[in-house]
Amino acid sequence: MNTPHEAMHTIIEYSDEHHRQQVIELWQTAFGYEDAHNAPGLAIDKKLAVADGLFFVALADGMVAGTVMAGYDGHRGWLYSVAVHPLHRQKRLGAALIRFAEEVLAARGCLKVNLQIRGGNEDVAAFYESLGFVVENRISMGKKLSQNIPAA
Repeated sequence: MNTPHEAMHTIIEYSDEHHRQQVIELWQTAFGYEDAHNAPGLAIDKKLAVADGLFFVALADGMVAGTVMAGYDGHRGWLYSVAVHPLHRQKRLGAALIRFAEEVLAARGCLKVNLQIRGGNEDVAAFYESLGFVVENRISMGKKLSQNIPAA
């Protein structure tokens, strides 16, 4: 799938051989991961093991400028790891990545798309609200399964 969503960017499916190191660097810049379960290399490996074709990169001049991972359980879709390199921000690339993932999920029959953002991140919340997402009255809970998390 190769769809230009902006004159300078092309969104394609992730290729481990070509994109891995650039994605790791982008995620470290964008997210500053500190928890072992969020290590970029581990997240990539876990996503590739699912082999669902829902991991995409935006390329600009052959380099990774943005990412989005999606998940789909047959009812709801999820968006993860939406990141845009600082040099490519404010160019609607984030919006293009979201819309691209929504189109792919919709084509699979997805009924609803969810995502999570860190509390206190009002700029990111405003970005998603501008794309039609709403804050829902839900409590997000999580539990780490330490037996699957590599030692730091």
